[in-house]
Amino acid sequence: MRSSSSSTNSPEESANGIKEQREWSNYEKLVRKLYMTNLFNPVKLGLENMDKLHKAIGSPMDQPDISVIHIAGSNGKGSVALKTANTLRLADYKVGLFVSPHISSFRERIQINGEPLSEAQVEKYLKEIYDICEEQEIPATFFEVTTALAFRAFAQEGVEVVVLETGLGGRLDATNVIKHPALSIITSIGLEHTRILGDTVELIALEKGGIIKEGRPVLVGNNVPFETLKQCAEEKKASQIYQCEDLLGPEEEQIMIEGKETFEDYDAENSKISKAGLILLQFHLAEQTFETDKTLKIILPDTIDAGVKIRPPCRFEEMDIKVDEKNVRVILDVAHNPQAIDYLIAKLRANYPTANQRIVVGMSADKDLKYCTNILLDYVSDPSKLHLVEASHPRAASISSILEANPKLSDSHYEVPQADDLNKDGRDVSSVSTQVQKALKLATENNEMLVVCGSVFIMADARETLGIVEPRDSDVIAEVAGAGMRNSQENFSDSKKN
Repeated sequence: MRSSSSSTNSPEESANGIKEQREWSNYEKLVRKLYMTNLFNPVKLGLENMDKLHKAIGSPMDQPDISVIHIAGSNGKGSVALKTANTLRLADYKVGLFVSPHISSFRERIQINGEPLSEAQVEKYLKEIYDICEEQEIPATFFEVTTALAFRAFAQEGVEVVVLETGLGGRLDATNVIKHPALSIITSIGLEHTRILGDTVELIALEKGGIIKEGRPVLVGNNVPFETLKQCAEEKKASQIYQCEDLLGPEEEQIMIEGKETFEDYDAENSKISKAGLILLQFHLAEQTFETDKTLKIILPDTIDAGVKIRPPCRFEEMDIKVDEKNVRVILDVAHNPQAIDYLIAKLRANYPTANQRIVVGMSADKDLKYCTNILLDYVSDPSKLHLVEASHPRAASISSILEANPKLSDSHYEVPQADDLNKDGRDVSSVSTQVQKALKLATENNEMLVVCGSVFIMADARETLGIVEPRDSDVIAEVAGAGMRNSQENFSDSKKN
């Protein structure tokens, strides 16, 4: 990773190839400051900072004219949040969506009606949050500031419904300062972040169950310890705990994906949870219209069916990329641990049983590099079908560490940069772009599909190289992304499909 600088200028190449300095925009300065916040304000799980900050901005998420859907879970919470928000948008609600992490731009985390906040909006509201933190001496962390930024923006922009994804856990998550959600949803429970959340699914369920509120309904997915959450809901005096079949009727035959193991189709499960949640939400919205003199907007079944079809980017995201007048099918997926990679392979086998595939993969350093890459090697058979990359992020696994973990990859495609005075970590910041281009060329020549998978940290560069047009943070911001994040309250979980 390129080291950050205290300068307020950024080199930019001119037409004659000479690096010139340009002034950073206010947006870049503020977001750089945000990314570096945890270097100065160490993460401490708890709600004290966030309680103060939420009150300081007027407790907008507790106002009666805003309905909040609060979503936690080990897997699927990001997908359920997106599907829910998309359906509400189609039903003509003005809806705010707060999710993490982002792929290409920080602004993806905070969306209104499907559009990320503008740079001008981030400048305005982030400055206000920082002013409050300084005036009231609140040592807020990256995630706390970002959460407050979302709350402030949603309130000031007149959002009617907010779909709020937790970052980590639930009970002590910064989003859990809200007092009266319209609905709490717990999508699934699995073993993740065990050092923080507990080492059994029951203990983790109690942490996630921290978002359950008195007098409010809670919906849980199939893959949870139901009795534990039922008891939690009773203790917290929730109005009712629901499972999907309580709202959708008896479950039809479950959609399964066959591989070395049999997998439930996670997208189908996430869609089911979203549909059930939207049905529950309509009871709250109907009640709210009587209390606030609003007009009730009915969410029709066809609208729900259309709304839940959306999938988050880089979750088995399929596209065709034209190379030399020939289309290459490309799959982007943030499968980054053994279970997720097994699922990805099963889905590839099911959807593309006869296709030859080439894979670009980059991992986070804390993953089981040998086991993960062996799964991919078993699938493609030939190590030359694999392209190894590393992201310019402090949590990324280096090429050398991947090769050390699995020497069988020595015949794969990769470049190992040499450490020198300018690149003391020996990191290759162009690794992803170089290998995606190379893999795309070879896939075209050999009539192969291209799969790009692994850490979320490689996806921004991969998408840019593939020519995907979307908001993207500048290098000025990217060079400090991840500063102080190694142990932060960020949603870089070990989940299969977020």
